[in-house]
Amino acid sequence: MNLPQNSSINILGNISKEQFLKEYWQKKPLLIRQAYPNFEPLIPADELAGMSLEEEIESRIIMENGPDSPWQLISGPFEEETFGTLPEDKWTLLIQGVDQWIPEAADLLQDFNFIPNWRIDDLMISFATDGGSVGPHYDQYDVFLLQAEGQREWRIGQMCSEHDDFLKETKLRILSQFEETDRWTLEPGDMLYLPPRLAHYGISQGNCQTYSIGFRAPSQSELMHSLVDQIDASSNEDQRYGDPDLTLQENCGEINEAALQQVREFMVKALADPILLSDTIGKLMTEPKYDQEQSDEDQKNKESYQISDLKYDLQAIDIQRELHSRFAFNSSQGKHSFYAGGKVYPIEESSLELAQYLTKQRQYSGKELQTFSVNKNNEKLLLNLWQDGHLFSGE
Repeated sequence: MNLPQNSSINILGNISKEQFLKEYWQKKPLLIRQAYPNFEPLIPADELAGMSLEEEIESRIIMENGPDSPWQLISGPFEEETFGTLPEDKWTLLIQGVDQWIPEAADLLQDFNFIPNWRIDDLMISFATDGGSVGPHYDQYDVFLLQAEGQREWRIGQMCSEHDDFLKETKLRILSQFEETDRWTLEPGDMLYLPPRLAHYGISQGNCQTYSIGFRAPSQSELMHSLVDQIDASSNEDQRYGDPDLTLQENCGEINEAALQQVREFMVKALADPILLSDTIGKLMTEPKYDQEQSDEDQKNKESYQISDLKYDLQAIDIQRELHSRFAFNSSQGKHSFYAGGKVYPIEESSLELAQYLTKQRQYSGKELQTFSVNKNNEKLLLNLWQDGHLFSGE
């Protein structure tokens, strides 16, 4: 089933997008029967297995009754012979980042743009044999689970926290206790939304494929590391700790409350800069999920790409975004920025309409981009994106 962009299908069933965000998003699960009527898998199981042989594709196999331990995890890339050694049932193949390789998978993610698309992480496909599962667990992020082929039973459990215990005999984070509250069997086209930290346990009934649409939820540590990097890149030597109101203290070795308050105010002042925060988030959330290797020839072509090349390429009917490329933009306090591939592209206010157009979709009209490029600021942004490998002509 090839899904057109901006599909008219309401994937939330009889729930509006506004109602979903208000009542369900990050709050409680939602079962949507026939979110995608007549859905067919985007890729057959044998091709999925073939993807797991590729070194650049992240893949895993989980066996409930592994030869070395229960819930045994082995990581790819695999050899063809690996699949001949697996048991008849109760194992699962997981392929991460399928949208990075299959255009139809990237198109499918467009249907979830009622969530800011810079929050979308990837589309993972799991193929499971009868009884296959990854065990009772919870995720730290929101996820939509779309049944693509066969049947899978989902058991829903308790809301979890960092205090929950896991089985000690496996590397996987399998919950030692699972308190079932609901149970549903999903058919092809059915979809289940789960908020973060909600325990769930999916068990295949016969062979099946399930698509997991996950969302990026950076940890506090990740955000702080990115923020520090951004501060380091934008600060100067004159921005330093100071204590102009220093008073004589009883013990010269004490770091007193006044000093801590001075540090607090110093840091808060940095955090109050909306440009700093925007660039931190924009760069972090548009970083590609996987590193993209660039050949010397690609680098040479990038450096030699000029305005004349851009004008020629814009004559194409279809322009496409590279599958690995993530776009976002921000407009704060008179400064405007476009983000792609973990990089900041400063833009003018006159380019905001183009920024909105580029971030809303992955495929573009060459004719429309030609119209945008009449503006020299837009032409500069398009040239930079082309040079950096984010856009290409579909012909």
